[in-house]
Amino acid sequence: MATTQTPDATQATATSGGVQTEQTLKSAIVVMSDPKSGSEEALGRVFNALAAAYDFKQRGDDVTVMFQGAGTRWAGELTKEDHPAHQLYRAVEDTVAGISCGCADVFGGAEEAQANGLDLITDNAVPGTTGLPSLRNLVADGYSILVF
Repeated sequence: MATTQTPDATQATATSGGVQTEQTLKSAIVVMSDPKSGSEEALGRVFNALAAAYDFKQRGDDVTVMFQGAGTRWAGELTKEDHPAHQLYRAVEDTVAGISCGCADVFGGAEEAQANGLDLITDNAVPGTTGLPSLRNLVADGYSILVF
């Protein structure tokens, strides 16, 4: 079975009978960059993560965005209207699954996330934490994981 790229960037799978079917891609985007670092790199990472989510969303793919580690701090930053990535965030806001609860316990961001309607993700019961997102479950569900 061969996989090829079609012009609209969806995947087509050629079967032994020559029939092609389009597949919707499934991608999970994990943002771990720290907005408090004040670096252009951190801004570049979150911007590119959101741009990737926008690309997948525009093509009708299944995409989800999560914030983990120090990335949980973005919840309060991206909703500010004067933030450089605010408009892009608003364009993909419906793809955001939420933030890691356990990471928010360590790095902050839980209050801002909840105030902005984001969920605290706890489906990976890591000992000594309130829970993190389960990347294993996403992979098992066919998602490709992209980390920024």
